[in-house]
Amino acid sequence: MDHISTYAALRPHPSHPPIPALAGGYLHARPESPSTTEDTGVPGTLGALTAGQLRRLCGIAGMGPGEADAHGRTLLQALGPVADRPLDLPPVTPTFLSDDHTPVEFSLSFTPGAAPALRVLLEPGCGAGSPARSGRAGLAAVREMARRWNFSTAALDELEDLFLPPAPEGPFALWCALELRPGGAPKVKVYLNPAARGADRATATVREALHRLGHRQAFDALPPAGRLLFFAIDLGDWDEPRLKVYLAHHDLTAGAAGGLCRMDPGPGEAEIRAFFDLAAGTDAVRLDRRPGQTCHAFTETVTRRPSGFTLYVPVRDYVRDDAEALARAVAVLDRYGMDPAPLLAAVPALTGRSLTDGTGLIAYLGLAHQQGRPPRVTAYLSSEAYAVRPPAGAPAAEAVH
Repeated sequence: MDHISTYAALRPHPSHPPIPALAGGYLHARPESPSTTEDTGVPGTLGALTAGQLRRLCGIAGMGPGEADAHGRTLLQALGPVADRPLDLPPVTPTFLSDDHTPVEFSLSFTPGAAPALRVLLEPGCGAGSPARSGRAGLAAVREMARRWNFSTAALDELEDLFLPPAPEGPFALWCALELRPGGAPKVKVYLNPAARGADRATATVREALHRLGHRQAFDALPPAGRLLFFAIDLGDWDEPRLKVYLAHHDLTAGAAGGLCRMDPGPGEAEIRAFFDLAAGTDAVRLDRRPGQTCHAFTETVTRRPSGFTLYVPVRDYVRDDAEALARAVAVLDRYGMDPAPLLAAVPALTGRSLTDGTGLIAYLGLAHQQGRPPRVTAYLSSEAYAVRPPAGAPAAEAVH
């Protein structure tokens, strides 16, 4: 089947580089997104748009209307007052989470023969007014989720002084990801900023965090990298909770990517290089615009080696437009025997624009390996609540809010 033609029939008609401000001609205004009468939130607001997108994605991931409504309400509660901010106003504050400063990102994670796992990443403290207040708001949101879904925040509490100091530095304080599944409470992941106590102390901060949680030799197993990006912990109902360290790799090549995994056993270098080439394109000799990323997951403390490895390619920076990005994503899914139909359906669930009119709707492609489990392919999808990046080489229009 020609998957891209199938998409055309589905869609309705009409260190990271600094995140650009929504001005100066870099981004152009987003078109109207598809909507339904069942969307949650005050019409015309950030919450209404993103909760509506989430509800439609829930249907694609096999959840019924009741569950979709509940997850939409959870998103609104986690966003807090910013959910009611009208979309004809600019973003209340910049956020490192997305290129257009939407504090929400979606992803679909695929494994062979199963429905994709739907995740939503958000910044609960976006708009709180300062990094310190943002961190406190994010922490309060996670603790409220813990009360609602009856899970412990002990691991997060143990790290609060490291990652949420009185005057945190860096581009963010706390992000929260929810993995949504039919018939159960969401699984929760918290992302923290290694540079919260200063970029020069990021290494010491991550070492200490791993040590406190029992992984005393884990840091030494990490490969060389340009920057520590995130420290993440799983909270809630996980079969095997993970600690995860995310790294940025500047000017990454397929050959270098093949040598970054520290799992034993893990994927072979040839497999990693093949994914890199499919996701980045054969003309992308190196990732010299936005860096590649890796994630190293730790689940046990007996050895220092990670039990999981993920490579992320920022596909949006190495394509002409989202039509090309979707083709890359479909090629990756085909290689691993995964059905691309949910991804094809997710695109019109998020936006009504043509894929050739912008780039960034498909932000990253990731290939994950975890010991004892089949490989996963994840596509990260932007809400584009505020703006759309123009196609590569196209003249940029001034942002309109």
